[in-house]
Amino acid sequence: MLEIKNVCKSYRDRSSVLDVLKGINLSVEEGEFLAIQGPSGAGKSTLLHILGALDEPTSGEVLFDGANLYSLGESERAKFRNLRVGFVFQFFHLLPELNALENVLLPGLLKSWWERKKVCNYAKALLERLGLSNRMRHLPSQLSGGEQQRLAIARALINKPQVLLCDEPTGNLDSENGKKILSLLKELNSNERVTMILVTHDSDIAANADRVIHLKDGSLLG
Repeated sequence: MLEIKNVCKSYRDRSSVLDVLKGINLSVEEGEFLAIQGPSGAGKSTLLHILGALDEPTSGEVLFDGANLYSLGESERAKFRNLRVGFVFQFFHLLPELNALENVLLPGLLKSWWERKKVCNYAKALLERLGLSNRMRHLPSQLSGGEQQRLAIARALINKPQVLLCDEPTGNLDSENGKKILSLLKELNSNERVTMILVTHDSDIAANADRVIHLKDGSLLG
């Protein structure tokens, strides 16, 4: 499904060059649960953002079902991000002025008007499935950390993505809520065959995946 060929990412200023990713090669199969493990500053989040068409590599190719994401125009990449990939972040990134249902609905509003009723029904079903049916009208500030992360996962799933990209999804949660979120991600992967790519610095969290790769100083090890 996803193939990365010799991807490099560098940031330049007037006096220096910072090489964040150094010739990454990686393939991800459809339905796989992959963990990318490494210390802070290894380049994990940068790699995840490149996989999700959020950040363009300095060089190399990112192929999704054989198509090079970075040969697409920006509008096509935006459509790819909206319809084929879901993002789950450590800091939730919920809109504070919108209630839970509105936060989940937001990515689905790009659909045609006649599909929106179905999207709304699906959003309600997702919130019920994730144990948030009685919190639909609550603002993010009225939810616990675990509830906010479940809400962020519901938002990521609203357009039924093929791939879920998770950046330290348990990093802001206590151990009990972290286990619940990991259990939910594993269930989505095993029951609905959502391809899962999770970045973490924690070996215990990475152990939940089918495969673990290690990133250090911008290079894959082994």
